[in-house]
Amino acid sequence: MEERVQDLIKKDIFQSRMPQHTKGRKALTLKTEVAMGGHMWLFAVCGVGVGIGAAFSGLGGGFLMVPILLFLGYTAQKAVGTSFLAILVISISALVAHNKLANVDYKAGLLLGIGGIIGAQIGARLVEGISTANFKKIFSFILLGLAVYLFFRK
Repeated sequence: MEERVQDLIKKDIFQSRMPQHTKGRKALTLKTEVAMGGHMWLFAVCGVGVGIGAAFSGLGGGFLMVPILLFLGYTAQKAVGTSFLAILVISISALVAHNKLANVDYKAGLLLGIGGIIGAQIGARLVEGISTANFKKIFSFILLGLAVYLFFRK
């Protein structure tokens, strides 16, 4: 395996896999390539944990998924985008489960979703202009702020 990793470094295959809009930055890092190549099951196991956290908390899973993807070497932009695909799948499953328990207010959920469509377009463009290092700081600050608020809220 170590020999394969060294070959990947020498060949720098990541540049050839980059979409046109990511010229100048690596879409996947070596750490991510190795993790996905040899440990696909790890992504599924992480997905189970995120699914439990998302269905339990209602936070959508991004608060768990994005840090996992950042740890695996994804850029901030790729981590956020990839997490949304996972969250889509997880959200559908969680919606079905909560619907069976009669815990869904469809009117409020749809109205929030309509507003979210606009916000998502703005947010995707905002994250594109932020470095991964700055994104980590902003994301951490948001999570800490939410944690403090929820902890001290009566």
